[in-house]
Amino acid sequence: MAYRVGLVGTGGIARAHGKACQQIAEAELVAICDVSAEQLARYGEEFGVAARYTELDAMLREAELDIAIICTWGAFHAETGIRICDSRRVKAVLCEKPFTQNAAEAAAFVAAGRRNRVLVAEAFKFRHHPMHLRAKAMLDAGEIGDLVGVRSTFCTSSGASLQERTPESNWRFNKAKGGGSIYDLACYNVHHARFIFGEEPKRVFAAQQLGLETDDAASIILVFSGGRTAQISVGFNTFSSQYAEISGHRGMLRLDQVWNNEIRAVTVEHRT
Repeated sequence: MAYRVGLVGTGGIARAHGKACQQIAEAELVAICDVSAEQLARYGEEFGVAARYTELDAMLREAELDIAIICTWGAFHAETGIRICDSRRVKAVLCEKPFTQNAAEAAAFVAAGRRNRVLVAEAFKFRHHPMHLRAKAMLDAGEIGDLVGVRSTFCTSSGASLQERTPESNWRFNKAKGGGSIYDLACYNVHHARFIFGEEPKRVFAAQQLGLETDDAASIILVFSGGRTAQISVGFNTFSSQYAEISGHRGMLRLDQVWNNEIRAVTVEHRT
C-alpha cells in the first residue's frame, strides 16, 4: 500500500517531489496546498491531483495523509511544520531546505515533532546520493588517512546584473521570504561539512558580500575539533562552481557537481 502524501507549496521544487511520487510505487500524491489558486490549478493538472486546498488547516482536516512535504518559501518552514505536527494528522514531515531560519525555530519544529510522535526530516538529497555515500565510506575506511579539512563551493549566476537581482524578481533575493546565499546555498555546504566531520563546529567565521536586500555571496569558515576546518564559498554573483574536496594527511577526495543528482565518480589523489 502506498503512503499518502500531501504537499504544501507548489513552486519550482515541488515539481521534483511530484515527479518522485509518480516514480515511486510506495508514494501517492493525494493532496496539495498553496495560497495561489492559479498555481494550485496548474500543479494539480500537471500531476493529476484533484484535492486542492488554499488553506493548510483544511487540507490537514479533510485529507487522509501519511506524509506532508513542505515546499514553501524558507521563511515559513517552521510555522508550517509546527502546525502540521500539532495537527497529529500525519506520521512524518519532509521539509525542504533550509530547515528553518534560525536555531530557535529549528528547536521548536523538532520539539513539535517529538511531542506529537511525528518523524521530521530535512530534504537534503545528497545525504543519500551514491557519490556522497561512496566518499564517506572511503573516508571511514582510511583511504586518505586522518581527516584534515573540507573545502566546498556552491556558486551560481543567472547572468542578471546586481540591479536586476531585486526582491521582486526572485524569492532568493527577498529577505522576508527567506532568501540569501547563506540560506539558499550555504545550507548545503554547512550540512555536508557536519556530515563529513560527524560533529558540530566549535567556531564560525563569515564575511558577506552585500548589495542586495539579502547577502549576494559569502565566505565561511567552520572550525571543528582539533582545529580542523571547512572552508565554504557561495554566491549568486559568480560563475557556476560546485565541488567539494575532502583532505586527509595521505590524500584527497574530490567530488564535482557535488549538489546535483548526477552519478559521478569520486576522484582520489594520494600523496606520493
